[in-house]
Amino acid sequence: MFPFLGYGVGLRTRHYTTILREWPPVDWFEILSENYMVAGGRPLWVLDQIAERYPVVIHGVSLSIGTTDPLRRDYLSALKKLAQRVRPRWISDHLCWTGVGGHNAHDLLPLPYTEETLRHVVGRVKEVQDFLGRPILLENVSSYMSFTDSRMTEWEFLTAVVRESGCYILLDINNIYVSSVNHSFDPLEYIEAIPVDRLVQFHLAGHSDHGKYLLDTHDHSVKPVVWRLYEKAVERFGRISTLIEWDDRIPPFQRLFSIAQKAKRLADKVYERTTAQQLARGTAAPLAADLGA
Repeated sequence: MFPFLGYGVGLRTRHYTTILREWPPVDWFEILSENYMVAGGRPLWVLDQIAERYPVVIHGVSLSIGTTDPLRRDYLSALKKLAQRVRPRWISDHLCWTGVGGHNAHDLLPLPYTEETLRHVVGRVKEVQDFLGRPILLENVSSYMSFTDSRMTEWEFLTAVVRESGCYILLDINNIYVSSVNHSFDPLEYIEAIPVDRLVQFHLAGHSDHGKYLLDTHDHSVKPVVWRLYEKAVERFGRISTLIEWDDRIPPFQRLFSIAQKAKRLADKVYERTTAQQLARGTAAPLAADLGA
């Protein structure tokens, strides 16, 4: 259902000229849906040119699947229209809520991980998928608070959502690490718990260290510890379509492309090593117990 696309980058307006002039050999692009849910204009024209030459996926930040507000039919209609135009390989958003009572917090807020929330989210995911006529991917968010009412871990909740709704997972490796530091859990336990058959895409990005907490800023390169966690994820899941995110202080396109190529080299190395171990032992290689600092 979901092809392996390789190693891509997020499409950003700063890079339009470079892409249209050079048609770089990047594997694929991820677009922010809200930037292109418009009637016309240059960004949509550029997207048309890119979608003719590269695989494209749609990634949103405003679905607010966990809110108690009604689903926004105007938003879903615009999203469906965009998908019909660019023919994305898949559509994703976040397992979160972004506001309530008609107010937008302009942030990706974590949910209480309870049975009641699970039933609520599963019902909404099914409704969205029925409307779009396709399964969607949900991404784990980075978080800086948790709810005392939670009765599951985040990874247990995410797994239950995808199992019961029929959706799939976009696993953000950086977000796992950021939240693991902020909430004192083992990031490898998170990765080991994710069902292999529901994972479609990885995100890699940079974060900022503020001493007592980490902040998911997407404004510089991937940290070494996140690269190591990515290698552990490849050990478990194999080759998965991987996307480099960079949303602020965006560097030249060649820098992003070089990071995507680094992801490819690391994944190829780990995949080949793990495959050899599996052939020799007849079982999957276990994850290491320690990432290091």
